[in-house]
Order: sequence, then C-alpha cells, then structure tokens
Amino acid sequence: MSLSSSEARWRDALEASMKDFLSAYPAGAADELYDPIHYLLSLGGKRIRPVLALAACEAEAGALDAAMPAAMAVELFHNFTLMHDDIMDEAPLRRGRPTVHTKWSENAAILSGDVMYTLALTALEGTPAEALADVLRMFNVTSKEVCEGQQSDMAFETRDNVTVDEYVNMIRLKTSVLLAAAAAMGARSAGASPARVEAWYRYGVNVGLAFQIQDDFLDTFGESGATGKQVGGDILSDKKTLLWLTTEANEEGRKALAPWVGVHPASGSDQGEAKITAVRAAMVAAGADAEAQRRMAQHVEEAVSAMRTLNLSPETSGWFEGLAQHVISRSH
Repeated sequence: MSLSSSEARWRDALEASMKDFLSAYPAGAADELYDPIHYLLSLGGKRIRPVLALAACEAEAGALDAAMPAAMAVELFHNFTLMHDDIMDEAPLRRGRPTVHTKWSENAAILSGDVMYTLALTALEGTPAEALADVLRMFNVTSKEVCEGQQSDMAFETRDNVTVDEYVNMIRLKTSVLLAAAAAMGARSAGASPARVEAWYRYGVNVGLAFQIQDDFLDTFGESGATGKQVGGDILSDKKTLLWLTTEANEEGRKALAPWVGVHPASGSDQGEAKITAVRAAMVAAGADAEAQRRMAQHVEEAVSAMRTLNLSPETSGWFEGLAQHVISRSH
C-alpha cells in the first residue's frame, strides 16, 4: 500500500512528537540508561500501531494532538517488548542491526526496557482528561495480555499438544490486542462512545490476527530478499505456527513431520535446506497454506464488517479497509 498524504502526515507528526518527548531523556543521560531507547527507535519500523491510533482519532473527528499520547505510548510499549523479546530469543539482530543486549548487555537491555515501559505510561499522561481513565485502563489490560501471550508462546516450545485454538489465542494476546488497543485508544481519545470504541477494537484485533498469520506464512513461503530475513526459521526451530499445527492435525502430515521433529540444523546448511523443503512440501500436501490464507481472509472480512458499522465516509472507510487488505498481501 503506497503512503497516502494523510499517512505521511501522521508519521511525520508522530516522529516530531516522539523527538520532542524524548528530548527530556537524552542519550548520554543517567549513565547511558536512555541510549538503548534512542538506538532501538532509530532502527525504524512500520509504526503501524501509532499511525492506527492517530487515524482512528481523526476518523472520529478528533484533533490529532488528542491521540498523540496514546500513539506514543503504544509505540514505546511495542519497542519495550522487542527489547525484552530479543533477550529471551537470544536474537543477535533487529532490523539488520545488533540487538540492544548484544550492543550493550542483557542487564542494560532489561533496565532500559523497564524505563521504556515507564515512559509509555508517562506519555499517556497527556491524554485528554475526559478519556484518560478509559485509555489508561485499555493500556493496562493490553500490557498484561501481551505478557500472557509471550508466556504462552514460550510455553508452546516445550509442549507437543498445542491446538490451533490455543495458537490463535496466543497470537491474539501477543500481537493483536496491542493493534486493537491502538485503534480503540485513538478513538476514545477523540471522545468516541463505548459502542464505537468496541467496533474499533474489533477492527484492530482482526487486522492483528491476519497480520500475524501472514508473518508466519512469509517466514515459511516468503522470499528472503523481500522479507529481509532467512526464510524457514520457524520450520528449523519446530515453531508451532498455524501452518505447523494444521499439518500436524493431518495423519499424513504427522508422518511427514515426524523425521524432522527435534532436528534443528543450522540455517543455510544442507540438512537445514532439506528440512525446510520437506516440511514445506508436507504443509502444502496437508493444505496448511490454503488454510492460512482462508483464515486471513476471514479476519479481514471481520475487520471490514466492524469498520462498516461505524458509517464513516467512503474515503475514510476505504483507507481502513485497504489497510486490512494490505496486511495479507504484503511481502515483508
């Protein structure tokens, strides 16, 4: 999806506000406590969550400034989770650059992540008074749910009886609820009614589910040149994605996966390529790729349905529907 003039304006406003907000916590201050925060944010990213908060606010006829605290909060919180996730995953790179714990230390990444979470709450203090209690409640509930999702994701690594429903609930918590909260918080900051806030949440949570399933799909069937990372990483680590679980639910699929379960060859090795090729073939034979596409389309349909209950202008509604379609057509 190409950037519209509104998207460019939202992103520019966000970057300017983030720069101004973080100027109170400059790099080099407090014995470099804030250096990793400035570093991680400088690596870029899609900024889809804060942009969605700003877009929902304007769709509800609110001033952009009303939702900027929520937009900054969700982006700071999202990057806080990345900083800590990279430690748990022992990831050496983030967006092609060294991760914070690699560049500094694990202790530095833990502490800077902690203060980044605190800065997210600090940013929220600027929310319009009449919406602050509701927005803070949404933020706190969402923060808890994201942690629950991350814990489930880690627990699934050592379980051999994960169901598709459990997987969907895990990605709802780990990924979707923050995107949903961004839309809902933006709308509430503009003064939207509870019923309209709920519709925005339903829109966001379904976009988030489609987004994560597409991420898993691209990890298996994408092109490394487009995704910017080694394709097949989930397969090499036996990650229980929708694709894996759908294949495993099929008797022939289980037989095809069995020789490779617990075999974790190095990425790029001959055995690694053999595993990726074999597991991909098993997934296609089991119809797992088609099932992933079906579920993504279903979530997009539900997102669009929620959007249409808001009775927005055709142009505004079209942008949000286009965003929902974009998350499943993207190549990275």
